[in-house]
Amino acid sequence: MKSIRNLLTATLLTAGAVLTAATSMSIASAADEATTTPPAAPGPHGWHHGRGPWHLLGKLGLSATQKQQVKDIMAAARPQMQSLHEQMQANSLILRQTQPTDPNYAGIASKVSQTHGSLSAQMMTQHADVRAQVFNVLTPAQRTQLAALEAQMPAHKR
Repeated sequence: MKSIRNLLTATLLTAGAVLTAATSMSIASAADEATTTPPAAPGPHGWHHGRGPWHLLGKLGLSATQKQQVKDIMAAARPQMQSLHEQMQANSLILRQTQPTDPNYAGIASKVSQTHGSLSAQMMTQHADVRAQVFNVLTPAQRTQLAALEAQMPAHKR
């Protein structure tokens, strides 16, 4: 029972790592998305990857200076985000490469889970820092507009 619980925990954490990685990639490219036009209508299978609230920056009418500031913020954050992403992938790989029949499997799963929790916390802190920096670039009117646009988004994409 304990090993099943550990396996389930590890599986959920791995899924979390994938979600976190996808989010970090979305944030890393947000500055580019902020300067592009909205995407074309979805194809027969719809849009496949939610872009989260960052794509909303493109709807705020950012000035050239603001766009550059956002790009600079994203560029500065990218190395640490990439490093965290790579560490999370390597951490998940440790568990995937360990067979459940390994006598140390439960301990390895526990260690991977703890490490992943720490990395995930660091990633969330980095996301919050980037969001705060970008928020400070916005005018009060843009902040209000962003809040309204975020409120309209489905909860699972926020």
